[in-house]
Amino acid sequence: MSKTTLSPIISGTMNWGIWDKNLSAKEMENLIQISIENKITTFDHADIYGDYTTEAEFGKAFKASKISREKVQLITKCGIQLVNENRNTKIKHYDYSKDYIIWSVEESLKKLKTDFIDVFLLHRPSPLMQADEIAEAVEKLKSEGKIIDFGLSNFTSSQTELIRQKTEVSFNQVQFSATHFEAMTDGSLDYMQTHGIRPLSWNPLGTVFREDTKKTRRLKKLFSVLLEKYHLGADTLLLAWILKHPAGVIPIAGTVNVARIQSLLKAVELDMDKEDWFAIWTESMGDDVA
Repeated sequence: MSKTTLSPIISGTMNWGIWDKNLSAKEMENLIQISIENKITTFDHADIYGDYTTEAEFGKAFKASKISREKVQLITKCGIQLVNENRNTKIKHYDYSKDYIIWSVEESLKKLKTDFIDVFLLHRPSPLMQADEIAEAVEKLKSEGKIIDFGLSNFTSSQTELIRQKTEVSFNQVQFSATHFEAMTDGSLDYMQTHGIRPLSWNPLGTVFREDTKKTRRLKKLFSVLLEKYHLGADTLLLAWILKHPAGVIPIAGTVNVARIQSLLKAVELDMDKEDWFAIWTESMGDDVA
């Protein structure tokens, strides 16, 4: 079981830096403060975000904020090696050697200006990963207090079991939303419940606002009806749909919009009616449940 308690919704930082919003240090500082004021105290990172720059920018902003480290939880990931001149990498690949995992955590600690990572994840599974070597790195990092909890990201149940046989796995960050519900139907969430692994959901809004398809049109039509019932926007209802699952999935919200941040916790407070939950799933599938 994990030692870390995360906020009921997590703030995703992937788009904070040069990959998208290109926020200034002051803007990041304000966003951290606003998130915490709205009970979003967990921040999700990966070493690669912003082409290996976002962790450092966040670290500067967090230090400037003078917010107590005990008030926040930091998640980060390693393993994906992007093509990068500074790293002398010529092709995108994965690296889960013991030395690389330890080096990567130590780099993240420096950039985030912290003494420990609350939750450290392997970003994506590699065909060449060796569970024994991963476990050695994780146990060393835990014994030194550099990471508190260990987990995975985008790992299947069998890949998770391979690692879990050697070291404790407390989290798995997977794609899960009303439009991408495979983790619910392929046994992944069942497996996580069975073994006490907490699921985290990236891209929790799915494609509802990103694509114009028969599926998203069906869902938007339904949400226009549910809006009258719940007086909440489609984004909040999509999060509430995820939160109702008994696996205890925690959504990672990537918004930097202050009004949206202020409304995120409404999803936590909402206990969606069972038939409405199934109605959303039905419209996504385009058919009734069996």
